Amino acid sequence: MLIVIGFLVVTFSVFGGYVLAGGSLGPIYQPLEILMIGGAGVGAFIAANNMKGIKATMNASKKLKRTTKYNKQLYMELMSVLYKLLNKMRRDGMLAVERDIEAPNDSAIFQEHPLILEDPMMVAFLTDYLRLMISGNMNPQELDELMLHEIETFEEEAHVPAEALHKVGDAMPAFGIVAAVLGVVKALTYADATPDVMGEMIAHALVGTFLGILMGYGYINPVAARIERQVAEAVKVLQCIRVTLLASMGGYAPQLAVEFGRKALDTSERPSFNELEDHVRGNRPAES
Repeated sequence: MLIVIGFLVVTFSVFGGYVLAGGSLGPIYQPLEILMIGGAGVGAFIAANNMKGIKATMNASKKLKRTTKYNKQLYMELMSVLYKLLNKMRRDGMLAVERDIEAPNDSAIFQEHPLILEDPMMVAFLTDYLRLMISGNMNPQELDELMLHEIETFEEEAHVPAEALHKVGDAMPAFGIVAAVLGVVKALTYADATPDVMGEMIAHALVGTFLGILMGYGYINPVAARIERQVAEAVKVLQCIRVTLLASMGGYAPQLAVEFGRKALDTSERPSFNELEDHVRGNRPAES
């Protein structure tokens, strides 16, 4: 929703300001200029990427749109799941959570927190490393290295769409100049045109530069930056799980292990110690 609002602000600010200054939108509407600039951008994107990169970019919004829900409430739900699983392991033995991690959708613990079940990436990461923990064959250092490697791989793959769009966005002003130059060349071929007609043709040509800059920095690059922010949110969740599990393997009690995870969160969305303790123990504060 915010990206739509941002695009509307950009559009109305640019074109609205132009109209209020006495300009006419008629000369700005140049479909062929848009075709040249947009087509060149799409062609450059295809030439610069393989099928993996193209598919990743096309699917970026689908895979990462759930990160818009990564807020304090979701983090508290995640801490609750971690606390309950680690507490069950500590109380009843490591194998007590085997059914929970093998079939999360059928687990009573996960079912109490549907927000977590809605995120396949989060559930897969958590259950995979809990499975390794109960196997008893890995020490904390080995597990930490494996988690860091997986998080790094995820981050690199998730950044592919953002990098691809950034490159296209940065190239759009140059494609706008190409369209403008072609427009000027066309205008100069009409040497016998009247000054009014020549001026109109030059104005139409210059629209290409304007459109290239607007498309690149007003629309494409903001989408790339938004994807980067979504990747950072997803990585933060994985880091939170990693820190919590490593603290548990280090011998800390579940309530202290989730405190380690809490400290890994951004301060803007990090619950306080008392908020988290009340939530994971199921003692939500009474509403006033």
